[in-house]
Amino acid sequence: MMQDVFFQGWSGVARVLIVGVLAYVYLILLVRVSGKRTLSKLNAFDLVVTVALGSTLATILLSNTVALAEGLTALTLLVVLQFVVTFLSVRSERFAGMMRSEPTLLLRDGILCHDAMRRARVTEDELMTVLRANGHSAHPEEAAAIILESDGSFSVLGVEETNRPARKAAM
Repeated sequence: MMQDVFFQGWSGVARVLIVGVLAYVYLILLVRVSGKRTLSKLNAFDLVVTVALGSTLATILLSNTVALAEGLTALTLLVVLQFVVTFLSVRSERFAGMMRSEPTLLLRDGILCHDAMRRARVTEDELMTVLRANGHSAHPEEAAAIILESDGSFSVLGVEETNRPARKAAM
């Protein structure tokens, strides 16, 4: 009985090797065909799709109850749905608004935006950690802005960055 915990037989190992290689190759091809956006981290929706792809691949590898064809269908479905959502987001501002969140300004000119922090469920201690992680001491007045981006990351703009003259973007 205890032996089953460590080794259940060569057939299971062979299945993982065969199915793993095939599913992995298929996923790589699927991502290459679908484009870079499939694995981007531009917003929370993109992150969910990336995690779902990984979870699906793990299920294909380790679950004896999921056939390879079913697993590949699930991977394809996730990528097709990601493509449809991004396709519609580019063509419809209203749909895009439903799919993504907007960045949230949490600190401006050294002053904490407490209402925005409360809505984003971010504490002052967390903002001080973000400041330190970005090379600032934990003094809010040293930052021009802290923004909670739509992908969940934080952007910190130092005072020196906001005083620079604007540059034209290369076309």
